[in-house]
Amino acid sequence: MANNTNNDRKELHYEEIEAKSVNGLPVLIMNIMLMIASVVGFIIGINLIDDKTVTVAGIALIVVSLLYFIIVGPILFIGLKVLKPNEALVLTLFGKYYGTLKGEGFFFVNPFTVAVNPALPVTSTGKIAAETLAPSDKGTAQVALFARNKKISLKTMTLNNDKQKINDQLGNPIIIGIVVIWRVVNTAKAVFNVDNYTEYLSIQCDSALRNIVRLYPYDAEDNEKSLRGSSQEVADRLKEEIQSKVDIAGLEIIEARITHLAYAPEIAAAMLQRQQASAIIDARQMIVEGAVGMVEMALAKLSENDIVQLDEERKAAMVSNLLVVLCGNKDAQPIVNSGSLY
Repeated sequence: MANNTNNDRKELHYEEIEAKSVNGLPVLIMNIMLMIASVVGFIIGINLIDDKTVTVAGIALIVVSLLYFIIVGPILFIGLKVLKPNEALVLTLFGKYYGTLKGEGFFFVNPFTVAVNPALPVTSTGKIAAETLAPSDKGTAQVALFARNKKISLKTMTLNNDKQKINDQLGNPIIIGIVVIWRVVNTAKAVFNVDNYTEYLSIQCDSALRNIVRLYPYDAEDNEKSLRGSSQEVADRLKEEIQSKVDIAGLEIIEARITHLAYAPEIAAAMLQRQQASAIIDARQMIVEGAVGMVEMALAKLSENDIVQLDEERKAAMVSNLLVVLCGNKDAQPIVNSGSLY
């Protein structure tokens, strides 16, 4: 039983095969000529009916001409397909996968094949376009829509999902948005392995984004990895995560990038104050370190050049004055001492 189940699952993973086709132009010319010939044959058949000796031949000619003009000719026209660059048609014959027609040009395939494209039109945000659906179908997850254009685009496309609120590694809610560059590389998998490959990609992008964001904090110190500081690494992991999920749908993820990253509104003000406080502390630390170095240099120069002799109390007073001048938020107002230092 287990082996049979595994075999059934493998059969569901369709691989792309090339559909049998020929140049459509000769078929078109031949079919037009035969339809013209059927009209001529119909006229000749009517004339033959007037002659009683060849009535049967006239009736047979009329029947053959009508069958070709009404049935055979139009059916052959159905088998003519035109493809533009980076377009493909997935064809089925009586419910079975017949093959994929690729390459720009004019083709003739089995006229009984049917093109299949279950993907519904989507908006730029990756959601199903509501205006393309019937009123009774809007808001439902499963929609049966007979698309006019059954061609599958092989072009590189962009998916820009709605921004999401996700908790980062530290539990802080953030607002994040991504853009995904993708394309169809296996049309059979895209059509038969999933119900709607565009909607499937959109959902998997949201899921992968949540999985990756939970592994990183929004911001970090000491060169630790974070969403803001390690954007390239996050983008690479996001691409790998999405690709692993959409392989079954025959899609290739070319690039995934973060387009928006910010704290959620409820904590944005508090986080801004925290960042400002951290910046002020770092700046003050640098100022104090520089001031201490300048005081040490001043005392050393005064002592080295024997400009003035200062006792410990006077040195302490000088250090205090210099630190006030160098570390103060406002410009110091100098006081000139015209008397003796002592």
